Amino acid sequence: MLLELGKAISLIASILALYAAGFSAFFVPGTRWEERIFLAFSHIAIAAGVCFLSGLLFAWRPQPQPTQSLLQTLPVQIFFCGLVAIVLLFLASWYLAVYYIPLTCKNLPC
Repeated sequence: MLLELGKAISLIASILALYAAGFSAFFVPGTRWEERIFLAFSHIAIAAGVCFLSGLLFAWRPQPQPTQSLLQTLPVQIFFCGLVAIVLLFLASWYLAVYYIPLTCKNLPC
């Protein structure tokens, strides 16, 4: 019972860590792109640690049963999917901010 409760708590912690990584990549007002990249990398590193520790908890089983691969656990799969989504959205927003936004406000003070 405690193992199942620990799995649920660690899964919620890994989702919240990924949320913090996504939030730091996009929703920090008044920062430059270089600062956002540094913040996002630091939060992604923390989220990786939390997700892999949670994955170890998910992969651990009592002795008679075979253990599951770490990369096949739910928290690690969520981490990789979230990482790909954050990177793609970050690159898209960077591209739009550099190449599209200056074209929309040529005569306006942006």
